Amino acid sequence: MNDIQRYLVDEVVEDYADGLIDRRESLRRLGLLGLASVTAGGLLAACDAENPPPAAPTTAAPTTTVPAGPSAIPTQAVTFPGEGRTMRGAFASAPEPRGSVLVIHENRGLTDHIRSVAGRLASSGFAALAVDLLSAEGGTAAVGDQARAMAALSAAPPERHVADMKAGVSELLRRGPTLKVGAVGFCFGGAMVWTLLASAEPRLAAAAPFYGPFPNGGDVSGSRNAAVLAIYAGNDARVNASRPAAETALRGAGLSYEAVAYPGVDHAFFNDTGPRYNPEAATAAYARLVEFFTRRLAA
Repeated sequence: MNDIQRYLVDEVVEDYADGLIDRRESLRRLGLLGLASVTAGGLLAACDAENPPPAAPTTAAPTTTVPAGPSAIPTQAVTFPGEGRTMRGAFASAPEPRGSVLVIHENRGLTDHIRSVAGRLASSGFAALAVDLLSAEGGTAAVGDQARAMAALSAAPPERHVADMKAGVSELLRRGPTLKVGAVGFCFGGAMVWTLLASAEPRLAAAAPFYGPFPNGGDVSGSRNAAVLAIYAGNDARVNASRPAAETALRGAGLSYEAVAYPGVDHAFFNDTGPRYNPEAATAAYARLVEFFTRRLAA
């Protein structure tokens, strides 16, 4: 089991512990991720012993939410060449772009929420491409439900995700040859931003992983031109455990970086379609993200 697969398994267990999915759905998702029923049952039993689940899962998102940032410019579905496959994505063009941003989705694939993030970044002055890392499967919509999307992302070799993200960087440079390129990703996408940095991507001028775990033994020195803004959730002990390793690697590589933790909020606090959304922290994080990209991409 690689780092990403282990992270996705932990995501399911955490959702179960928080009462967001019930035991039956948890076992289904863990099975799709390749865990034997005995192993999956043992993980949930250990979770029950440590933190008894509520009587009923809390699956409903907040009924009324306001996304952080400006109103989104509508995205358009696009295709572009990848490594032996046609890539899919959602592109939003800024009227007078100050830079370009690759947007990397959560473990659900390319959703309307991620399209909205790309559209909001375009409203803030950045051409934005939300890449679909399930393009090889025909795109997120072709895969099925969220659990199957997660399983497909887990089953794909990490090298494929890296190649697909690099194809996204190439597409942004094709559309805006004079624009500097940044990347932002959330949860699984945050882990992918770290992975892209560790793949030695010198074309990146800025990278912003939102609560993404740093890979074991990650070496970011090859991405020598990238400044990093690492966003963490104060209550997200699982991801925060990798923060010291991330900062050690960034210092060792001599990269300029900022690491910010928003207190009292949970993993995925930026996602306005999810139950952990925190509008105050999301608004502050979006403002910081735009300020960071402005400094690093528009200069």
